[in-house]
Amino acid sequence: MNMQEEIESRLQSLVGKVAMEKLDSILSKIKDDTATSIDREHAAILREIQALAKNRLSVEVNESGFRRGDEVWVERTSESHFPHIRLHGGALEDDPILD
Repeated sequence: MNMQEEIESRLQSLVGKVAMEKLDSILSKIKDDTATSIDREHAAILREIQALAKNRLSVEVNESGFRRGDEVWVERTSESHFPHIRLHGGALEDDPILD
């Protein structure tokens, strides 16, 4: 990994951490009943980002297990149909196992 790739990777990690810290802060405001309507909208967006990230991580874990020959759960109706999660941002590319 070159320096630019390391910087980009670190930046992405920091953005994720800051976003989750912001979500925690907003959720605290919601709990305390001091959140504005904008805060609630931001929380909804951050929750969606969090859910998509969890989905992508789940796909990566399952696919790396699949490549190792482990038994993993995948939602498929045929060998060419991959998890429904892919339709909602679960994977960055289509059907990487077949590539």
